[in-house]
Amino acid sequence: MGSRIPSHQLSNGLYVSGRPEQQKERVPTMSSAAMPYTGGDIKKSGELGKMFDIHMEGSKNRKSGPLNNTPSRTGSFGGAASHSGPITSNAAARAVYTNSGPVSSVGISGSASVKRSNSGPLNRQGDPAKKSSGPQSGGGTPAARQNSGPLLPTTGLITSGPISSGPLNSSGAPRKVSGPQDSMGSVKTHTISIAQNPAVTTLSQDDDFSFKRNLPKPILWSIILIFVMGFIAGGFILGAVHNAILLVVVVVLFGIVAALFTWNTCWGRRATIGFISRYPDSELRTAKNGQYVKVSGVVTCGNVPLESSFQKVPRCVYTSTSLYEYRAWDSKAANPTHRRFTWGLRSIESHVVDFYISDFQSGLRALVKTGFGARVTPYVDDSIVIDVNAENKELSPEFIRWLGERNLSSDDRMMRLKEGYVKEGSTVSVMGVVQRNENVLMIVPPPDPITTGCQWAKCIFPASLEGIVLRCEDTSKIDVIPV
Repeated sequence: MGSRIPSHQLSNGLYVSGRPEQQKERVPTMSSAAMPYTGGDIKKSGELGKMFDIHMEGSKNRKSGPLNNTPSRTGSFGGAASHSGPITSNAAARAVYTNSGPVSSVGISGSASVKRSNSGPLNRQGDPAKKSSGPQSGGGTPAARQNSGPLLPTTGLITSGPISSGPLNSSGAPRKVSGPQDSMGSVKTHTISIAQNPAVTTLSQDDDFSFKRNLPKPILWSIILIFVMGFIAGGFILGAVHNAILLVVVVVLFGIVAALFTWNTCWGRRATIGFISRYPDSELRTAKNGQYVKVSGVVTCGNVPLESSFQKVPRCVYTSTSLYEYRAWDSKAANPTHRRFTWGLRSIESHVVDFYISDFQSGLRALVKTGFGARVTPYVDDSIVIDVNAENKELSPEFIRWLGERNLSSDDRMMRLKEGYVKEGSTVSVMGVVQRNENVLMIVPPPDPITTGCQWAKCIFPASLEGIVLRCEDTSKIDVIPV
């Protein structure tokens, strides 16, 4: 007997040999919907937003409860599903999720075993409490909210440190506070912060020129001893032999020495400024490491710019504000060494920081290390800002406010306020030691003071220049160069 070969007809009408293929059971597959274009917004970036618990746009509140409206799956499989956010109608299932709340069975046909787990605190109604580690918008108010992890700004950039020190709004951005601010408190805080900043060098009156400090103490006491002995000897000879020649010589010599001391006290600072002006400029390109140079150029601020105390001039590298008082016969002294009928210093605020200088000779830029407590000798001209007496005190409310911020009395005294500063774009001269550290060119303080030498033609004694010498003329009369 012959055997008959089975055949079947295809859907297009063609007969082929063989038996038709059996319909196989379709295995459930895992699929995921393509994420839309986010445009850099972390709230639209899907799984990246879930990593930081950022609420997705267009979604509902995250609730740690049963998930509804979930598409059914066919097949026989079991799994423990948990989710950290809402699942929309077109979202596919994931193999493993993390959640702190229960998940109900989701309409799986066949033999399916779904585990339901509850982890986390419960609220009053017995439902798991909602956890949140980032800003959320919309939806109901959570029963218990825990904030943990970094708060992301609206730009989506992850930065180190706190975003702000003030309150945050619902989107995580700093909340703007409107209303009157305590200006006096802010000024005091600003002054304290400048004084406590290690990058700022606070200068005192001792850093300025002083003839008494430049004159060595042994020489001064030796001169005093010689004149005392001369006066005693001259007086003894005058009384014994009635000869006044020695006493006259001693008096003339004493007058000459006293005149020289007075001359140097009054004109010593100007002579030192003249020495700095005559000192030749050096070129940074050819300067050797450890060479003492003078560089003239334009100033550029460093990392910590300053602001003048009274006139509020921004972006300065050096500021100095001094308050002087005139002492009459029955007036109070501004300081313990204040003499009558003279101006005495009552208060001074002088600060300097690191800055850059662009050399006029070579065009190179060097870092001048005047901050962090460095030794600096400033020769910056101060300008008289205001003169106050009993008649015109009420005409300057800014000056009264400035005194009140520093707890200084404003009684019927003759006061004078001077202020000097070196702001960005000013032309200055700097004297110091060149230090090359790889590709960084710096000017640092010298280890020993530099002496100016005797100026015999002007009858000026030697003066010592300690640390970095900073010279700048009165900036209120000079146009600065924009940088």
